[in-house]
Amino acid sequence: MTISGQWDYLVEPNQLIRYLKLKTKLKFLYLEPFFGGSHREFAQGLVAHSRHSIELVTLPARFWKWRMRGAALYFIKNVSALESYHGLITTDLMSLSDFKALAKGACPPTLMYFHENQFTYPLAPGEHADYQYGFTDITSALAADRILFNSQTHSDAFFEGLPGFLNLMPEYRPHWVADEIRAKTGVLYPGCRFTAESASLKDPPPQLPPLIIWNHRWEFDKNPEAFFDALDAVLENGAEFRLALLGENFQAVPKAFIRARSRYGARIVQYGYVESRPEYMKWLQRGAIVISTATQENFGISVVEAIRHGCLPLLPARLAYPEIIPDEFHSRVLYRDQKELVQKLSQRIKDYGQYRDLRRRLSKAMGRFSWGNLIHRYDEELEKLVHA
Repeated sequence: MTISGQWDYLVEPNQLIRYLKLKTKLKFLYLEPFFGGSHREFAQGLVAHSRHSIELVTLPARFWKWRMRGAALYFIKNVSALESYHGLITTDLMSLSDFKALAKGACPPTLMYFHENQFTYPLAPGEHADYQYGFTDITSALAADRILFNSQTHSDAFFEGLPGFLNLMPEYRPHWVADEIRAKTGVLYPGCRFTAESASLKDPPPQLPPLIIWNHRWEFDKNPEAFFDALDAVLENGAEFRLALLGENFQAVPKAFIRARSRYGARIVQYGYVESRPEYMKWLQRGAIVISTATQENFGISVVEAIRHGCLPLLPARLAYPEIIPDEFHSRVLYRDQKELVQKLSQRIKDYGQYRDLRRRLSKAMGRFSWGNLIHRYDEELEKLVHA
C-alpha cells in the first residue's frame, strides 16, 4: 500500500519515517451502523477534529439488533474501493467478522471502538438473553486489528464478563479468545464537544428554584423511575425545583415520563429532545443540578457536558462515574443508594448558592475530555494502525 506525503528537507531513514507519520494525511473509512446518541456524537467529533481524512458512512439509529447482524451486508454493497483507504473504523454494533469475510481480503487494517457490549448490557424488563449478540462482539473483536474501549470501567467489565459468557457453551469453550482480544485492546475516552479552555459559568436566577437537568436517553437502563422517585421525596421534604427533561427517545415515550408530565406540571420547563445544539447548550447553562440514576453507563457524555457547563452533579458511586469524576470530589457528588441521593439532592437545592466554587472546579476538571485535548491520541492510534 502506498502512502503519499510531502517533506521539505532530507533526514536519516529512521527520522524520515517519523516525519512521514506526522505530516502525512491518511484516508480512513468510518462505518457507523447506529448513527445516534453517543455513537453519532463520537463519530462526528472524530471526523471534525482529526487531521486525517475520514469518510463517514452511516445507518439510522433504530433496530439495533438488526443493525448488529445485518449492517455488514448493507455496507459491503454500498462502499467501494476498500483498497483505496489506509484504514477502517467501526463500532461494536456491526459484525466486523462478517464484513471482513465478505470483503474477501480487500479490507484495510481496522480499529473497532466499543461504546457498549452485549454480554454485560442489562436486559430490558421482560427481555430474554440472546447469546448471538455477545458472540458477535467476540468475533468482531477477534477480527479487529485494534480495539478501544470508552473507559477503563467498560474494558474491565468486558474482560470480567467474558469467561462467564464463554462458560455458557456446553463444551469446546474457546477461552483462548480473552488473551487474544486483550493483547490488542486499549482505553481512550470519547472526546466531548466543548473547548479545552475553561468555560465561564452562569449563575441561575436567584429568585427561581434550581433547575434540575435530565439529559440522558429516555430508556430503561437510565432508570428514570428512581430519578422521579427522588424528586417526589425532595418535594415531600419541602424542597422546590424546576425540571428540564432533555435527552433522546428512540421508541415510544416511557410511561415514567408520561406520568411525570402530569405529576410535576408547571415545574417542567422543557419536555423532550432539543434538536438545536445551541439551544441544548443554553439549557445546560441554565441548569443547576444534573442527576444520573443509571444502571448502565460506560462513560457518560451527557453528564460530562452538563458538568462542563456548570451543573452540579449527583451520580451513583458505581459504573464509570467514579472514573470520570476526580477522586477529590467523590464524597460531594457521588451517592451510594437512593436514600443518600434524596439527602444530597435536598441539601443541594436548599443551599445551592454555596456551591459556586465546586461547580467551577468540576467544570475545569471536565476540560480533559474535550476533543482538543484528546484528538492527538486518536490520530496517533490511527497512524499506528496503518504503520503497524
